Amino acid sequence: MVSHRRTSQHGQTLTGLTVVSAALATAAAALSAPPASADPAGHPSTAREAATARVDSLYAQAERATEKYNGAQARTKELRHEVAALQDRTARAQERVNRMRGRLGALAAAQYRAGGMDPTVRLMLSERPDTYLEKASALDRLGNRQADELRGLQAATRSLEQQRRETAGKLAELETSRKAVARHKKDVQRRLATARRLLNALPKGARAAYERASRSDGHREAVPDLGGAVPASGRAAAAVAAVRAAVGRPYAWGSSGPSSFDCSGLTQWAYGRAGVSLPRTSQAQRGAGRQVPLGQAQPGDLVIYRSDASHVGMYVGNGQVVHAPYPGARVRYDPVGMMPISSVTRP
Repeated sequence: MVSHRRTSQHGQTLTGLTVVSAALATAAAALSAPPASADPAGHPSTAREAATARVDSLYAQAERATEKYNGAQARTKELRHEVAALQDRTARAQERVNRMRGRLGALAAAQYRAGGMDPTVRLMLSERPDTYLEKASALDRLGNRQADELRGLQAATRSLEQQRRETAGKLAELETSRKAVARHKKDVQRRLATARRLLNALPKGARAAYERASRSDGHREAVPDLGGAVPASGRAAAAVAAVRAAVGRPYAWGSSGPSSFDCSGLTQWAYGRAGVSLPRTSQAQRGAGRQVPLGQAQPGDLVIYRSDASHVGMYVGNGQVVHAPYPGARVRYDPVGMMPISSVTRP
């Protein structure tokens, strides 16, 4: 379990980032151990600490579920576009088959007016002319024009059937993705509701202390000194300016701005303002650029947290990141080593 609780912003410099992260990783390992049982007297502080630790864990779990939801949403959007394109191609293939059947119908009408319809033309107008074409000797009975029309119809019919199969497959995949979206949404909502119930059950003073420790609003604090920080590029500078402008806006799971954000939605939006397209999830953003050592991080780099890459923030210089923490919080500055770092990516 990894806590989002806010730590001091002072004294954090880039040269000490690796040491800080190692220390935090050790602390996180200790926190992930089974919680100690309450003392025999059932000391109230022990129960409160266990409850707040459980809340921290639930928020981390909800964030993982949120990133799964984001991924399923992004895939659903892609599939909708793919299905629409396939349906358009299928419609055009159907129109081509219809035109070919119309030309063959005209040939049949001409033969009928000339004294009766040839059986071969009658066959050409059937739904499945393939069986006739398998008999190569039968082609000798067709005129060149009729043979060309029949071959064209055969190819167009096969293409139409292939388009229909592809469309049906994509529609089935789209339905699966929609169900995944609904499943992950329920998972997020369930974990967040449990966390809220635990918080509401705390004594008023303990709840207020937790709120102060965990949920700064990002506006009532002094902006950290970021002097001397140089972005990796002009695009990175624009992304940093955008993410800093978002400080103070609320967290909302599944949101990518501009009025509210989740963690990956914030970084995607900020880089979008800089003209750079990032994937929707923190896991995908980890691979959306070049990996750099933590000690070489520059403003604009994406800092990926936890071993499962379920959280992301943007490095803005002088040992600070801007990120969207979790529900109830607002976009804010925090020390880069606030939780174990998985990797640093330079888009």
